[in-house]
Amino acid sequence: MSRRIAVLVAAVVAVALGAATYYFYFGNGPVVKVTAAAVGSVSETVYGSGTVEPVQWAKVVPLARRRLVQLCRCEGLSVKKGQVLGQQDDAEERSQLDELNAKHDQLVRDLQRAEDDHKHNKVSDTEYEHRQTAVNESQSQIAAQKARLDALVLRAPMDGMVLRRDSEVGEIVGPTEVLYWVGNPAPLQIVAEINEEEITKIAVGQTAYLANEAFSGQALRASVSQITPKGDPTKHTFRVYLLLPSDTPLRIGMTVEINIVFREKKDAILVPNEAVANNSVEVVEGGQVRRVPVSLGVHGSRTVEVIGDVSPGALVVTPARIDLKTGSRVRSDRPTDLASDAPKSTAQPAAVDNASSASSGQLDLAGRSVDMAISSALTAHMQSIVNDARKDRIP
Repeated sequence: MSRRIAVLVAAVVAVALGAATYYFYFGNGPVVKVTAAAVGSVSETVYGSGTVEPVQWAKVVPLARRRLVQLCRCEGLSVKKGQVLGQQDDAEERSQLDELNAKHDQLVRDLQRAEDDHKHNKVSDTEYEHRQTAVNESQSQIAAQKARLDALVLRAPMDGMVLRRDSEVGEIVGPTEVLYWVGNPAPLQIVAEINEEEITKIAVGQTAYLANEAFSGQALRASVSQITPKGDPTKHTFRVYLLLPSDTPLRIGMTVEINIVFREKKDAILVPNEAVANNSVEVVEGGQVRRVPVSLGVHGSRTVEVIGDVSPGALVVTPARIDLKTGSRVRSDRPTDLASDAPKSTAQPAAVDNASSASSGQLDLAGRSVDMAISSALTAHMQSIVNDARKDRIP
């Protein structure tokens, strides 16, 4: 009797599976999300990050390590090349210069006496030349000491504006510290680092789109102006310069994210990236799936160009459902918007089946109602068979 029950249970399960299979493939079918293919522009970009800098600028760096005794309060002011911006302590150098001057004066007096003695043959030619050489060497030492004194004076390296000062009087600074940035506030450029595996895609003249949190609502652009021929073998990057337009709101020192466009296509048929699988898309027509082979063109960040039998407005399954076969019946959800990097299409969407005209919530509710009805019927039928088998076992 238990074997009979097992056979009956297996039969019921088979009937249930068959009914579910029929319902899945030949009934209303599963609910799938669809997106309308759009016509628009799409581009491929290379990502990088960089800093805003003047095209022409220079650093003011001390040559010796000394204490600062004077600094100008001149940030934002225009200066001329050679204008004094600051002064390092030069007391030691001036003391040495005074000693050299005193020594030099004595050597000059000795030379003058030697000249008189030389005229009267009281001093040999060799001794006279020796004193002349000593005077010349003393003059060279004085000139070198004056140069060391002059190096302690901090001067503007070029005509321009004092963009920034990073020092205070009393600090001890040396060749590793930058005291001033002097340059022209316009034009501005971005100095970016690009990974070496993508540098071959970059060329002078390409357009770049910029992002900065301070100007999140504005469209910022730049153009590639220069590519450094030699890369950095440690960072595995190449330096790229991008020229900013004259009306850019970006300021010197700001950091930006960069997307350099190296490939672009207008009037392309666009679908979301996740709608493509195995070089094909599933198009929903009349409530049925049609698998369409496609070739991929320009890849955007969220959309991709598809080349094939896909018309503007066609409803494609998103994300792709590789488990669906051509001809499978489906209930399509409301079309979702394409990704932001694809402009909205002006084409009208293709006609959709009746189920897709309802809201997704209604579709899901209807599907659940039918599923529950079938499940309840199968459960009741199975319970009836089991009860009959139990009755047969009662003597």
